[in-house]
Amino acid sequence: MDAEIIAVGSELLTPYRLDTNSLFLTDQLNRLGIRVIHKAVVGDGPEEMRSSFEHALARADIVVSCGGLGPTDDDRTRQTVAELLGRRLLENQDVLRKLQERFRRFGRAMPEINLRQALVIEGADVLPNPRGTAPGQWIEARGHILVLLPGVPQELRALMEAEVSPRLAKLGNQQRLYTRDLRIVGLFESEVEQRVRPLYAEFSDTETTILATASGIQLHPRIWSDDPAYAESRLNELVGRMTLSLGKHLISTCGETIEEVVARTLTESHATIAVAESCTGGLLAERLTSIAGSSAYFLGGVVCYSNQLKTQLVGVPAELIEAKGAVSAEVALALADGVRQQTGATIGVGITGIAGPTGGTPEKPVGLVHIGTADPRGSREKAFRFPGDRERIRFFATQNALDAVRRLCLFPPVPQEE
Repeated sequence: MDAEIIAVGSELLTPYRLDTNSLFLTDQLNRLGIRVIHKAVVGDGPEEMRSSFEHALARADIVVSCGGLGPTDDDRTRQTVAELLGRRLLENQDVLRKLQERFRRFGRAMPEINLRQALVIEGADVLPNPRGTAPGQWIEARGHILVLLPGVPQELRALMEAEVSPRLAKLGNQQRLYTRDLRIVGLFESEVEQRVRPLYAEFSDTETTILATASGIQLHPRIWSDDPAYAESRLNELVGRMTLSLGKHLISTCGETIEEVVARTLTESHATIAVAESCTGGLLAERLTSIAGSSAYFLGGVVCYSNQLKTQLVGVPAELIEAKGAVSAEVALALADGVRQQTGATIGVGITGIAGPTGGTPEKPVGLVHIGTADPRGSREKAFRFPGDRERIRFFATQNALDAVRRLCLFPPVPQEE
């Protein structure tokens, strides 16, 4: 079965409100084996709303709308759908009574304007909303199902889970969506696509979407099937082949963030970590400690912006900074070694760079970042040139520092021959 989601509300067409309800509804529908084939965001204008519902009914078996069920003049979903279907709006006494009781519980008189929330489309089933004043409605018409839900996220979620999903599950749709979530770092989107694209033809019964995000590339292979064993086996085979193609760049096959991967890796290795940051200003420490239980592996961090504090707190020789400059491979290594020695951590990380927008030179431009790591096997450094503004450069620096820690734990460096 196919579904379309319509998010109603002129505020969703501004930069100030984001439609997150559609993401939740898509997940819920997919779990029930229902494909979402189209999404629409429409303002409160009657003509635009009517057009959206008309097109949705022409495309999909199920139409789920969210929003436009409130008490104000611009809440027009009920009226629009009723007119489209040629049905009346009838005052539902049970809904009205519950509305009045809700206001009495809060010691308030119910405004007359709320009466419109007791209007139910002729032939609709009322979906009780214990968390708000706008009940949902389930309508069967023209061989389609229309589900009208309130736009308040907590109300919509409760109604979907308690009232709508059980009804949809009874429709007997046997197919389900099975999916995986692969996370990749250190490759561009085009590079990931080039590595995995040959698999698409071989696994033609699956679909794979690729998504570029600030934290890396995501691959979402998926398959619709009425045979769970086959679906899981097929996806496992595909993911196994993708794993070989992506190599060390693949950090997770189950949607873990790099913070979660590093936390798990450090914990399993019984390793501890400490960081010395300059241009990232504590962002690496913040990301390392964003995971519950981080005290088991994170010993602490130093934000040493000034050259003086690099020397005083981490032990970077002043003459080294004078000779090589604060932004250099040598200082990054000294920061990593120094913070490791000062704290007794298994792993030390040092970051120094130029986040901009000022401070760059032809020799050391904005975006240049040196990342050093140190552990009992020695120390190593890598230089990066990151694009973008200050925020992006700082984020990319911490992203690559986390990846360096992951690789250090999972892929021990090969000793160099003398």
